[in-house]
Amino acid sequence: MDLPLIKLVLQVLLALTSLLLILLVLLHKGRGGGLSDMFGGGVSSTASASGVAERNLNRLTVGMAVAWGACCIGLGIIERVL
Repeated sequence: MDLPLIKLVLQVLLALTSLLLILLVLLHKGRGGGLSDMFGGGVSSTASASGVAERNLNRLTVGMAVAWGACCIGLGIIERVL
């Protein structure tokens, strides 16, 4: 079991999930529209497909947040061991 290699992999995953999580949060439709309007979210707000897309975006954001948290916990455990 090579802990420095696992630590490096978790650090890379943490950086990637952090960037993806920031992007996903910015894509959400806020009170003022946000960046989701740039990609057509505000144009078709009355269509039923936008509700499905928003729910899928929510699920993806929550999944990415769980992955980010798991990376943080894993790094914390490895730091305790090393």
